Amino acid sequence: MIIALFPNTTKKQSKNLAIGIVEFLTLRGITVISEEEEASTLNVKSLSSVDPKEIDLMISMGGDGTMLKLAHKYSHLDVPMLGINLGHLGFMADVPISDIYPSLQDLIDGSYRVHERVVIQGEALHSEHCFAINDIVVHRAKNPSLVEIAIHIDGTYLNTFEADGIIIATPNGSTAYSLAAGGPIISPDLEALVLTPISPHTISNRPIVLTANQEIQIQYLSDYDPVEVRADGLTSHELQTGDVFRITRRPQNFKLISLKRRDYFSTLRTKLGWSGKLR
Repeated sequence: MIIALFPNTTKKQSKNLAIGIVEFLTLRGITVISEEEEASTLNVKSLSSVDPKEIDLMISMGGDGTMLKLAHKYSHLDVPMLGINLGHLGFMADVPISDIYPSLQDLIDGSYRVHERVVIQGEALHSEHCFAINDIVVHRAKNPSLVEIAIHIDGTYLNTFEADGIIIATPNGSTAYSLAAGGPIISPDLEALVLTPISPHTISNRPIVLTANQEIQIQYLSDYDPVEVRADGLTSHELQTGDVFRITRRPQNFKLISLKRRDYFSTLRTKLGWSGKLR
């Protein structure tokens, strides 16, 4: 088995943990590889020296944001990813430091599931492309007032929202920006999308849940400055007045490793600070 390990060796805690992880895995017959700048520090093979098709798993050390960055940078690998959280508990990076080695043993023993999470992709008429594991956000950017955004679903007109913007979130991203903007929590294994207006002028403009295979067309109508399109907060594009941005489901899913010792709903309760108890 070949595992690609992605630590942040500029941080002492991450570096020391990574050295321990490499030793733990190597003693159990696992080949560990890493990016060039970390490979020499960890005394492992570099990522570029291995055939990408031979890589079985990826381990991210950081938080949910680190996992998103890696998923974008190495989308061509298309292998499952496990997240070790070095800060606050994450929805994707849900392995705490205190549970690293039992979790790694579960990984070696095959005591895990691979969840296929919906990914969306966006395309503008002027050939700008992006994809998102969490969300694609159209925001008013530099405009000081609300903007008008028309939405079509599978070619059928839905509504024109006068708002700060629109969020198109996957179930995986439903607990991120969309949740903060009033959107629902969607079970991550559902094949769905949620369209959430950001601070809409009309209170009756509510979030809408759609099927993952529906095409969403977003047209910027206001005769103002360009609006901004961001995918997972990482890539950025502009839409001019009249431009149309098309969002569809990406054929390639995001593969997230979930250990059987952990479950999504306990993570949800902890992350959101729910205090309900069984009676």
